[in-house]
Amino acid sequence: MRRTLALLALAGASMIALAFLVPLGIIVKEIAHTRAISEAERRASALVPVLAITTDPDRLPHALASSGARDRIAVHLPGGGAVGAVRAPAATVAAVSRLTRAATVETGAGYLLLRPVALDGGRTVVIEVFVPAEELTRGVAQSWAVLAGLAVVLAAGSVLVADRLGVRMVRAARRLGRAAGSLGAGDLSVRIRPEGPPELVTAAEAFNSMADRVVQLLAAEREMAADLSHRLRTPLTALRLSLDHLGPEAEPSRHSLSRLESEVDQIIAAARAPSRAPEAVSCDAAEVLRERLTFWSALAEDQQRPWELIGADAPVRVPVPAAELSAVVDALLGNVFRHTPQGAAFTVTLHQGSGTVGLLIADAGPGIPDPAAALRRGASGAGSTGLGLDIARRLAESSGGDLRIDASASGGARVQLWFRTDARDRTPRTARRLVGSRWPRREADA
Repeated sequence: MRRTLALLALAGASMIALAFLVPLGIIVKEIAHTRAISEAERRASALVPVLAITTDPDRLPHALASSGARDRIAVHLPGGGAVGAVRAPAATVAAVSRLTRAATVETGAGYLLLRPVALDGGRTVVIEVFVPAEELTRGVAQSWAVLAGLAVVLAAGSVLVADRLGVRMVRAARRLGRAAGSLGAGDLSVRIRPEGPPELVTAAEAFNSMADRVVQLLAAEREMAADLSHRLRTPLTALRLSLDHLGPEAEPSRHSLSRLESEVDQIIAAARAPSRAPEAVSCDAAEVLRERLTFWSALAEDQQRPWELIGADAPVRVPVPAAELSAVVDALLGNVFRHTPQGAAFTVTLHQGSGTVGLLIADAGPGIPDPAAALRRGASGAGSTGLGLDIARRLAESSGGDLRIDASASGGARVQLWFRTDARDRTPRTARRLVGSRWPRREADA
């Protein structure tokens, strides 16, 4: 913006300078030319009284010397002779003498001023004054230099003023951009001190109002989540009491119920915790997969499902919390057990590439007829809300990755969860798509 304003100011100042200074330069040149010719006419007029007294060739050289420009003045006498530095052709002098009218003749070295003087007895004397070319342009170069300097000062001053105005605008715009980035990163305490042009002041005030509203909405949402989670305690307590009467055979169910209660407690704690900017976290995806497959292997054995875990022998770091990755793995494996017949095999593969880590879960079930619809919450069919896939997709996009669904080698479904592990931009792809899309815009009044 500063560069654009500076260029606009430079262009405007240049146009103004050209509009005024070019005509002034031409006028200066014309003034210098007129001054030189006027000086020649003055010298010629100074000789008229002398010629009215005498035309003696012996006495005229002294008069020519007293004019101060003896080598530029000549007098053409009536008898055909001449005194001084003669440069005009005889034919031109004769023509001027007959016309009895002054004339200016241009030569290669300058101008010749020929002025006839009528004497008594019908005689005519012609005074010749030579004006060199340098006299015609004397002082023009200096005047043009002054005008050019004035134009440079005018342009520089305009650029300086525009740059100062641009700095004020750019500073306010950058502050607004940094605040928006901080708010998007999770810092809900960021606010802006409105300053700058009125439009940016209005934008800053709107930003502050929006941030306050976001804080209020999030606080209400957290409180609602905490209340809903708290309501789950009563049925969970009743369920635990029922399981306690079933004896040792219900131990796996009691273990699952304890884990569910722990998750509910975490939800309540997270909902009641104050909002703050998210911190950089990571976990060992291989360890998470080994832990969750150990849990699901018991159910797989009951349903006689062959399964295999590939690529989880060495640690593989991914930029997501372990708890969230565990929840996503449970959701995806739960879909396998829920939507494929008993005995259908599944494979979990952990793939580490250049800057990416892939988590692939493939099954030998009937597959997913419409993968695109499966990614839309509430549109996956088969009695599913699509919430598990939606959670998995958002977790992948939080690291800059994505989620893909295609067919497995055995004809079933394969869910690919890709995480970005390099140091490049990890802005969620959903946010990048929203920023880059062409939203309909309502034209505002200028």
